[in-house]
Amino acid sequence: MGPILLFVSFFLFLLLSVPVAISIGLSSAFMVFMDGTPPTVIIQRLFTTIDSFTLLAVPFFILAGGLMEKGGISKRIVDFSYSLVSSMTGGLGMVSVLACMFFASISGSGVATVAAIGTIMIPAMVAKGYDKGFASSTVAASGELGVVIPPSIPLILFGVATGVSIKDLFFAGIIPGVMIGFTFMILVYVVSKINNYSGERSYSWKEKLVSFKDAILALLMPFIILGGIYSGYFTPTESAVVACVYALIIGLFVYKELKWKELPKVFYEAALTSSVILVIIAMAGLFGWILTSDGVPQAVATWFSGISNNPIIFLLIINLLLFIVGMFFDSGAAILILAPILVPVAISYGIDPVHFGIVMIVNLAMGMITPPFGVNLFMVSQVANIRMEQLLKYSALFIGVMIANILILSYIPSISMWLPELFSK
Repeated sequence: MGPILLFVSFFLFLLLSVPVAISIGLSSAFMVFMDGTPPTVIIQRLFTTIDSFTLLAVPFFILAGGLMEKGGISKRIVDFSYSLVSSMTGGLGMVSVLACMFFASISGSGVATVAAIGTIMIPAMVAKGYDKGFASSTVAASGELGVVIPPSIPLILFGVATGVSIKDLFFAGIIPGVMIGFTFMILVYVVSKINNYSGERSYSWKEKLVSFKDAILALLMPFIILGGIYSGYFTPTESAVVACVYALIIGLFVYKELKWKELPKVFYEAALTSSVILVIIAMAGLFGWILTSDGVPQAVATWFSGISNNPIIFLLIINLLLFIVGMFFDSGAAILILAPILVPVAISYGIDPVHFGIVMIVNLAMGMITPPFGVNLFMVSQVANIRMEQLLKYSALFIGVMIANILILSYIPSISMWLPELFSK
């Protein structure tokens, strides 16, 4: 009865338009009082959840994304992407996807990727005659790659919630992220072919080399971050600090586009975003602790085994569940609540937790462009000054491509497991 009351009260608070984090906390506190547990447990669990060295990576990666956006790194990534693919049919759309892929390998955040690339590419696409809804949807969908391609904040949260190696999760996210990016580029090409969105002028190899040289310091960043993690020189948390220092130095002293007077605002915005995420993490930790105490993971495992012992059926049900969850919940809260429950069940079906983590993250990434609470849709609607309904037509196409990718990743685990297994030998 306890878990039912917990979820009923949670959804009731949501229906009353209480913010997600507060809804999680209030419903959890309600159950603590109902069970007669000492109220001090609430504070203890909130603190214990965020008392993690690994979680320090979250605010530092958010700060790194802000420093890169203001420091000219995102602009140079766009310019380099432009020289590579802008001459193709739908060239500017291709540039948007490729630039998001590059930026994702640095920022770790989907919203940061949309903000950084969208402010540059959406006006450029509209000026060249692209449908505003298509231009905005392309950036919104491509921004999802920020949570799939490492370093990824949701992958870090999944590792913290389940004890799965974050290093292995980062390895596992590379190929799926690149695969999704290229399938988006195929979709952009097809839509552009139908709508006659021609490419830009072709760049010579000399011009491409010049663009590469200008962007080399920005492009080195993911190699420094991920190379340091994979080689064992520093942890994911330490890599986030390295990313901040690197972005600060490049923005202030090399590109000189980041001004000292802008730093307080960058730090303030990063602190504000980080505080929201950490409040969600703390509340979700209390929520998850109550579910675990009531034996929900074991009950869920029993329920799934009663339906089918086939992992194919299990993954299909999980994909449907996560698709619905992603439509209504922040990915961080969903990971911290559901991952500790679902991972043991996945293991009982013989599914590797690293593979399951990628399936879960990609599903929740799709939620960033699914109504009613798709955060990337809200971000591009602000960046492009466009109504939400204008985004739905083309967003549906990208959702269709994402569903195809999810099914492929779910049933061909070698796509995500090849790199972790290769480097574990």
